Amino acid sequence: MAAAAAAAAAGGGAGGGTGGGTGGTGGAGAGAVYLGFDFSTQQLKVVAIDGNLNVLHQNNVQFDSELPEFRTQGGVHIQPDRLTVTSPVLMWVKALDLLLDKMKRAGLDFSRVRALSGSGQQHGSVFWKRGASQTLRDLDPEQSLNQLLQHSFSVSDSPVWMDSSSTQQCADLQSAAGGAQSLAEITGSRAYERFTGNQIAKLLQSRPDQYQDSERISLVSSFAASLFLGGYASIDYSDGSGMNLLDIRSRTWSKICLEATAPHLDRLLGDPQPSTAVLGRVSPYFVRRFGFSESCSVVAFTGDNPASLAGMRLQQGDIAVSLGTSDTVFLWIQQPRPALEGHIFCNPVDWQQFMALLCFKNGSLTRERIRNECAGASWEVFSAALKETPLGNHGNIGLYFDTMEITPPAVGVHRFNQDDKKVSSLSPQVEVRALVEGQFLSRRLHAESLGYSIIPGTRVLATGGASSNKEILQVLSDVFNAPVYTIDLSNSACLGSAYRALHGLTAESGVSFSDVVKNAAEPQLAAKPHPTAQEVYDQMLKRYARLEERVLQESRP
Repeated sequence: MAAAAAAAAAGGGAGGGTGGGTGGTGGAGAGAVYLGFDFSTQQLKVVAIDGNLNVLHQNNVQFDSELPEFRTQGGVHIQPDRLTVTSPVLMWVKALDLLLDKMKRAGLDFSRVRALSGSGQQHGSVFWKRGASQTLRDLDPEQSLNQLLQHSFSVSDSPVWMDSSSTQQCADLQSAAGGAQSLAEITGSRAYERFTGNQIAKLLQSRPDQYQDSERISLVSSFAASLFLGGYASIDYSDGSGMNLLDIRSRTWSKICLEATAPHLDRLLGDPQPSTAVLGRVSPYFVRRFGFSESCSVVAFTGDNPASLAGMRLQQGDIAVSLGTSDTVFLWIQQPRPALEGHIFCNPVDWQQFMALLCFKNGSLTRERIRNECAGASWEVFSAALKETPLGNHGNIGLYFDTMEITPPAVGVHRFNQDDKKVSSLSPQVEVRALVEGQFLSRRLHAESLGYSIIPGTRVLATGGASSNKEILQVLSDVFNAPVYTIDLSNSACLGSAYRALHGLTAESGVSFSDVVKNAAEPQLAAKPHPTAQEVYDQMLKRYARLEERVLQESRP
């Protein structure tokens, strides 16, 4: 039943959604199209797929180069205090005008679009001015969105995720909630400067007139959905989890957090909705200006990290590890255990489940430093060292924090021998393995502390620069005692949004996300765990946890 419903939704009439390529789409009897947008920090991107999940079209607008009048660098304005970081709201509006024009010129047939969804950079906020709802309802298709919405925002430059100017408001919120851990238990995270609740409190305190002049507060994601709806879009559960305002278990706004942030805030935010919700039909503006079908559905937009989880098609028990300048870990979890490090969000594809996110600053740059020092700047020599040293590294363990780490909050290089005694150096080959094992033990330890557990069928999905190194992936597989697959994440937020648009049409009838995306290309198997891996690393993980706690205690004043 569920599979049949998914197939029916995907087909969209004669032709059943077949096709491929990256050019325009068109032709009588052609199948349905689903759009996924991503309003990210530096660009606006879109992917169009058909019902068989083939990518039909991709496009983007680069903010700095294509919209130079907004004078952004990297898509943002960094204020003189270096703490305040914002982006012009109208830049995002004008980028959508430009992107849709590009798509039209490329031959995309908007009349075939059955549903659209999208994502936005997490933690950015948009303040709609009084009267903006009327403007949204009455958009004139003869004019651009940029022209029509010139005076619709009480704050012209929106706070974004890079902002760290709300430290006092974080302290106030944590105090009101009974401490950092209590706040994490409610909202999934301790107070963070970039989180929207703290940015709202700062606006109220520093610019009360602009707060009073706001009739609605959106996240970047729900702001973008509002443009397509011609009315205010609900914030979805998943992106709403990154605000320090949503109770992640009841999926309603926390009264304690609202009252500690600003008056009447529930009215300005509206009621949150499931990430799979169909919010309505596309606005008549897009029907008349671009030729969208009147029946085109707008599925709730979400944050870029949750959309990436959808794009990677994570399943229960899976973990995704992005091995880049920072190492980022995405988790699918059932029973969350919020902590002072990391974030727990409502899951974007199954609202009864959760996802977690951990970020580690000391990623590829630390690996490159050890490669240069211990392997003659050669990845081949580095890989050989991993191959020629045993699992468990004869009991030698290293914690390598070249810069102050996020999780755990520690700095410095700390090496231990098999007797847990600190040593000043290790042999080059042993140092290479100590680094890589230590990094992956840390990723596993902190994932499990948030509620992650390895279950039968668990997969590790690896992406980022280091995912091309087979020996590094072998250590990752051994430490997690799970097979490692490689996956391309270059467009995961866009692709995840397009998948979610398709899923939104059938979610209410009980069709699972995995049913909808089952025909997508599978990730490639890269490594399987060694038969002795579980025995070695389950014990080593306990040691690593003790040694990390020791390092933290020694570093405290």
